[in-house]
Parts: sequence; C-alpha cells; structure tokens
Amino acid sequence: MSNQIRWANALSTRPSLEAAVEEVVERTEQSLQASADLGLVFISSAFASEYTRLMPLLQERLSAKVLIGCSGGGVIGMSRYGEAQEVEGQPGLSLTLLHLPDVTVQAFHLLPEVLPDLDSSPDTWVNLIAVSPETRPNFILFSDPFLSGINDLLEGLDYAYPGAIKLGGLASGGNVRGNIALFCNYELYREGTVGVALSGNIILETIVAQGCRPIGETYRVTQGERNIVLGLEEQSSNAFGSDNSRPPLEVLRDLLQGLSDTDRLLAQNSLFVGVARDEFKQELEHGDFLIRNLLGVDPKAGAIAIGDRVRPGQRIKFHLRDAEASADDLEMMLKRYLQQTPADADAIGALIFPCVGRGEGLYGRPNFDSQMFRRYIKNAPLSGFFCNGEIGPVGGSTFLHGYTSVFGICRQP
Repeated sequence: MSNQIRWANALSTRPSLEAAVEEVVERTEQSLQASADLGLVFISSAFASEYTRLMPLLQERLSAKVLIGCSGGGVIGMSRYGEAQEVEGQPGLSLTLLHLPDVTVQAFHLLPEVLPDLDSSPDTWVNLIAVSPETRPNFILFSDPFLSGINDLLEGLDYAYPGAIKLGGLASGGNVRGNIALFCNYELYREGTVGVALSGNIILETIVAQGCRPIGETYRVTQGERNIVLGLEEQSSNAFGSDNSRPPLEVLRDLLQGLSDTDRLLAQNSLFVGVARDEFKQELEHGDFLIRNLLGVDPKAGAIAIGDRVRPGQRIKFHLRDAEASADDLEMMLKRYLQQTPADADAIGALIFPCVGRGEGLYGRPNFDSQMFRRYIKNAPLSGFFCNGEIGPVGGSTFLHGYTSVFGICRQP
C-alpha cells in the first residue's frame, strides 16, 4: 500500500569508505523500493580521519530528503545475510532509509549557546525547534558528548513537548571534539545536538534497559539535600519521617551483610541507586527506577551521595549491575513490551543505542543486545551505534543514562 511506512538498513564493514558507502546505499535503496524521506547514518571511529568525506559521498549517491547521524565507537546494522551485527573496534558504516508517507520530518542542529534557560516559557523551546506541540512529534537526538547542557536540553524538550518520545545518544569514538562527528542534512558538525522531529502517521515506542537488578528493600528518603541522602526508612513504615529513619550508610552496611559472597564482591565496584520516578505508584516494579551512580559516602554523617537530586519522600532501591543482570534486565523489558503491545502491531523497524560499556566487553561475546532484541521483536531491521550516554524515558521524563541500551521501535498506527 502506498501509505505504508517502509524501513531499510544496510551495514558495511568494508575498510574503504567509498566502497562502504556504495554498498549501503545500493542495498538500502534496493530494499526500500520507494522514495527516502529520512536517512540515519552511523559511522565507526575507525573512519575518524575520513568523517569530512562522508557527507559529500552520500550526497552524490543518495536522494534522502533529510539525513541525520553521528559517529560511534561501534555501529550496528543488518548484514547482507539479514542478521543484526554489532561492529566494534573496526570499520563500519550503517545506513537506514525510511519512507514516511503522511509523516512530517523536521531536522535541526542546535548549538549550546542558542539553548534557552530553564526559566524560559515552552514557547521559547517551540520556536527554537520550529515544530508545534499540537502535531504530537517524537524526537530522535544525537549530541556532542562534550555538551554540558544536554540535561537542560532534555528537560526543556520535556517541558515544551510533554508526552513526546525523545531517544538517541551521545556520539562516541574519541576523547576530543575533533574525533566526534554529527551529521544533519548533509553537513558535518563537531558540536551541539542534531535531531529530527517526526509528526503524523507514525508510532515510536521505547524500551530502556538499564542493566541492573534490585537488591534489598525499597526505602523512602526522610532527609535529603541536593544529591545527598541523609536519612532513610523502609517504605513499609506507616509514618513518614518517623523514628524508623536511619542513616543511609547504616542501611547500606546491613544490606551488604545480607548478600551472598559473590554479590558482596560485585557491590564493591558495581553498586548503584535506583530512584523511583512515579510518586503515586504504590507497588514499584523492575524498570520503575532511574538508575544513578553511587558517588560516595560520608562515614561521619552516615550519608551517601548519588548522581541525581533527591528530596524527602522519594523512594530509592539499591541495585547491582553485571553481565548476567544486564541480560536478565533486557529480556524482562522485552517480554514486558510484548505483553503490553497488541499482537497484530508488528514493528516496521527499530533503533538501538547501547552504551560503549556494553557489547563484547560486558558480555564476552558479540551481538548480544541486538540478537536478544531480534529474538523477541522479529523481522524488524535494527540499526544504531554505541553511545557515550544514552537518551531515553523513564517514568514519563527523559534522561541521560549510562550502561543502558535504549531501543526505539517504529510501528504504523
């Protein structure tokens, strides 16, 4: 049917950039068999010295109306044998083309200095993006990892476009800005954020797999200031702020004593704090917590510092992360997605944005996240890159994550 979304991806591992471009363009255009309204391109850092050549090469061969993308320490796409492949530490080029009838596609590039301050009205953000909230857009975003205002950007977009999906990641592959590339409409940028707003006849859904498993009880913050937790009580306590409040470090020590030897050893380097995002949900489930780093402890005050702001009344739960926890978490989130999605709602295509700390270095074998995804979400072409930080929603708000895999799943309404 002419009004059906079409999605095609091709991955090339050829060491010559010209050959890689030729391969991905030929394969995606042959598969798409329609005009390309949007292109997404991810190039591995093995091509860092040739980033400036990518856009001219694509512009010569490609007719996509809008094109965005970025560099990555690794890239992900579909091999010529129809298998999802994660390319790490070697040349890789992934190109996705989308035919999007009845969808408005608006690309943008934002420099840090043009971002409104957080006291600005939603209209200020809307004017910057040039997309009306009434069109109910969803966003795909790729940012410079050296951008200090990324959290302000996500908060501002949530403010101006409540309910809209925002997903993506921070470009990776280099420790200096010159080794990072952002692409928007056949132009190369070294800083800021590139993105695209999609409005109309398209559904974009997300899975955010944070790679952790919970341990111990859920606690309520009784005292907290900025990112410092000064008092905790068990959630089951009936009276908030009661005499049941204890120093967080004391709570943590008791928790660690009750763990197995293996988990106690793991907690020395892989202990995290989950902060509940839904204030009104009584029974919290796996995935209801935003995972944040445990930054330090104050033995004298018995306090702990975490990588997020806290306030009295918030609920937290300690978590552990390792390869097994990451695999179990991803599988659980995929199963939950399928349970909540109509049986006839087939995915047309999907994006994957995993942390550079995942992949073969975490699991000990390649293609783990992508292959598990394809085991549950079958026949959907998959593409993406390994990120320096992953963008995705938890509890209705958008956050920058670490050690996470964020998936964007495209369906037809």
